[in-house]
Amino acid sequence: MLPQTLFSTFLLLNTYFFQFAIAQTCPPPPTCPPLSPPPRPTRTVTYVRPRPPLYNPSLRLLPRQPNSNPGPLANRARILSITQELKRNITYDPQNYTGTWVGNNYCLFKGYICDTVPDRNITGLAGIDFNGARFGGNLNFYRFITNLPDLAIFHANSNNFSGVINQGLNGLRYFYEIDLSNNKFMGGFPSNVLGATNLTFVDLRFNKYLGPVPRSLFNFDTDVLFINNNVFSRIIPPNFGNTPALYLTLANNNFTGTIPRSIGAAWETMTEVLFLGNKLSGCLPFEIGYLNRTTVFDVGSNRLTGPIPQSFGCMARLQLLNMAHNKFYGPIPEVLCRLPRAFNFTLSNNYFTQVGPQCRRLIRLRRLNVNRNCIMGLPNQRSTADCGRFFARPRTCARESTFSVIPCRLPAASLRTRTVSQEDEVPPAPRSYNALVKPPH
Repeated sequence: MLPQTLFSTFLLLNTYFFQFAIAQTCPPPPTCPPLSPPPRPTRTVTYVRPRPPLYNPSLRLLPRQPNSNPGPLANRARILSITQELKRNITYDPQNYTGTWVGNNYCLFKGYICDTVPDRNITGLAGIDFNGARFGGNLNFYRFITNLPDLAIFHANSNNFSGVINQGLNGLRYFYEIDLSNNKFMGGFPSNVLGATNLTFVDLRFNKYLGPVPRSLFNFDTDVLFINNNVFSRIIPPNFGNTPALYLTLANNNFTGTIPRSIGAAWETMTEVLFLGNKLSGCLPFEIGYLNRTTVFDVGSNRLTGPIPQSFGCMARLQLLNMAHNKFYGPIPEVLCRLPRAFNFTLSNNYFTQVGPQCRRLIRLRRLNVNRNCIMGLPNQRSTADCGRFFARPRTCARESTFSVIPCRLPAASLRTRTVSQEDEVPPAPRSYNALVKPPH
């Protein structure tokens, strides 16, 4: 046992000294010239933000009418008919929604939301809110929703609905939010959702959708895209960076392969992105560093490896970073620890080997977690034998030369030692992490 331990120690120390030697012996340019950063990526989706309103702002809309006296109702007969059809199909209604679906005034129906129809200037059905109703039975989603022509919002999370979503959503002129999360929908990705051209909020999480996601998903113009906690698999399409989504969760699926290099093209919009809990592998593309508006970046609990690209020092707004439970290695870049808004960086359960003074400062402030790595001199690290076994195998990445590329002028605040105390900043409140919490059923 003792000779094996000594051998593991030898391997680990040999790895450390080898890395150090490379850093010290590289001669000055031109033998080791710095790489010029590539040009900033261009967007392939054409649109203008903020979005134009869904109605003509020059219209003189009526003030919203009281539900008890809404005046003339748009599509009254059509909506009453499809409501009674749905009522017959619902077999379980513990909160007595259907008991209120009586009479000719659908504005009084539980779960129905009325507002002014812009182009007709009368009251119509603008929203459906079945969240948490726990309905049983057949929603027949397509037939129901296409008979609500003025609908803008459809929320039906935490029910027992299943079935397919057919074509026809492009006929809903004002439709901009759909929430079908925490139901029993299954099959392949419901591509017909993408026919609704005004959607800004798409929530399909906590269902049983499986298989690949289509390339068209990331050409789809939406602000929020939650597809986490399904059974999606295969690679993330290479046009991933085309997405204009601000908040994006692909977490807790079965995606494999690498994070596409195109991610850098989302630099104008991507605010929070969650890849955690998949089966992603390979090394991180340096193009992630272009995401200078991203505040949350989470790739925890995957099979990723390689060093952290120096380009991460360009992510000036980054507040929460999770890379835990992977196989990353090498030194933790000082440019990462100098980011001006670093609040919670979790790099635990990897194989990092070095930290500099800025990173040690974040550790003292409890903003950087490096437990269970291979950093000599720090507590709560992996055993020498564990680190030795890992580094006994050669570790390489494709495009290794790009890991030194810094495609920006580093944020000014990152170039000096910050003196702000831990109590001077308020922790951020990420929106995307709420999508990982299963709604009560």
